[in-house]
Amino acid sequence: MTHRRRASGNRWRHRLLLFQDRGVRAAAEFLEHDGVRLRRWRVDDVDAVLRVVSESLDHLAPWMPWAANGYGRADAAAFVERSQADWRAGTAYNYAIIAPDDIAPDDTAPDDTVVGSCGLMARIGAGGLEIGYWLHPCYTGRGIVTRAVKALIEEAFQVGADRVEIVHDAANERSGAVPRRLGFVEIARRRPPQEPVTSGEAGEDVIWQLVR
Repeated sequence: MTHRRRASGNRWRHRLLLFQDRGVRAAAEFLEHDGVRLRRWRVDDVDAVLRVVSESLDHLAPWMPWAANGYGRADAAAFVERSQADWRAGTAYNYAIIAPDDIAPDDTAPDDTVVGSCGLMARIGAGGLEIGYWLHPCYTGRGIVTRAVKALIEEAFQVGADRVEIVHDAANERSGAVPRRLGFVEIARRRPPQEPVTSGEAGEDVIWQLVR
C-alpha cells in the first residue's frame, strides 16, 4: 500500500512541464495484464470508492493517513474529483482495480467490482513516474497488485518515462514485496516528508526504482 504522500501543486506542475517536454502522451484509460483490469476512475464511482475503502479501513488505517480517522462519502467524492482533475492536468493517472473473474470470492459479484486503486504519479522529477497502490483485504495474496503494477510499468514506459519508483514505509513489508518481486532495485532509505501519523509506520521510507 503506497498511496501515502501528496506533493504540492506547484511542484507537480513544474515536474509535469518537464515530463511533457519529453513529448509523452497521456496514459491510456484502460489497462490489462494477465486478467487484471484497470480503468480510469469515473465521476459516478463515488459509491464504489466509499464501499471498497469502508470495507478495507482496518487494513488501510495502519499505513494510510487518509484512512486513519474514518472515511465518509465526502472523502470519496473528493477523491473522485481530485482524480479527474489530476488526470486532466497530467499530474497523476489513478485507476480502479477490477476484480479478476477467476478469483472473485463472491460468485454473485458484478463483472465491474472495484477492489482497490493504483496509479502513476508525476512527482519524482523529470522523466520519472511513481507507482502507488492499495487493495481490498479479501483480494490480497492472489497476485492482483503484482499484475496491476506490471500493467502500470508497461504503460509508464509507453508514455515515455525512463524510470518508475515505488515508495513505502519500511514497516510495510507487504508493499515492499511487490517491487522486489518485479525486479526493482532499492536505491535509498530516507525520513518521510512528515512524521509518521499512522499506527503502523516506522518513519523510514524505502525507495525502489526500475529503469527502462
